Amino acid sequence: MVENEADIRLEYNTQKEKLSMPEYGRNVLAMVHHLKTIEDREKRNEQARAIVKVMELLNPQVHSQDNYEHKLWDHLYIMAGFDLDVDSPYPCPVETDFQTRPVTIPMKGDKIKATHYGRNIEKIIDLLCEEPDGEMKTSLIRALATYMRQQYLIWNKDSVADETIFSDIEKLSGYRLRIPEGISLSKISSDSNFSRPSMGINVGQAGTRFNKGSRRNYKKKK
Repeated sequence: MVENEADIRLEYNTQKEKLSMPEYGRNVLAMVHHLKTIEDREKRNEQARAIVKVMELLNPQVHSQDNYEHKLWDHLYIMAGFDLDVDSPYPCPVETDFQTRPVTIPMKGDKIKATHYGRNIEKIIDLLCEEPDGEMKTSLIRALATYMRQQYLIWNKDSVADETIFSDIEKLSGYRLRIPEGISLSKISSDSNFSRPSMGINVGQAGTRFNKGSRRNYKKKK
């Protein structure tokens, strides 16, 4: 009994060949390996078509893609290491096309000066710096300050003075933008609710909250 237990060896996927198409699993890969050993060409073609059919059943979402049958045959060639001699309705894909590294997307190097406002606010402030002085520019500054106050209250529950928002605008502009004298923001309504963005399923829905009192009132109306 001890000798039998000693002979037991566990195989881990990390010790096996890496799957080039993991969505099909190792059983399909074993089929492809066996396919390459079939000497009779007619039987090999028949087996290749059968494997493609199995791949279609295991990956049904491929039907949502254009030319999905072509893609399935490409996947077969990939699993075979691009070394498969069968009469395919499509040519064997070029291996180098699948080895090309994607183009690197350049990232913004400059850090956001105030994360609770965001990068777009900085861009808007830069545009305002180029605007000529006048009533239009004052109105734009007031609208910007109102929005920034809203963003401030989302991430900071304390009240905020208008002077704090105006000071932030000047700092973010590098003091290129000066707040006109006498400008003020409208008062915040007492029933305003500034909440952080949520990933809940009811985002954007008003939703109805019922408490015990509302249930009782609902029953009385019935």
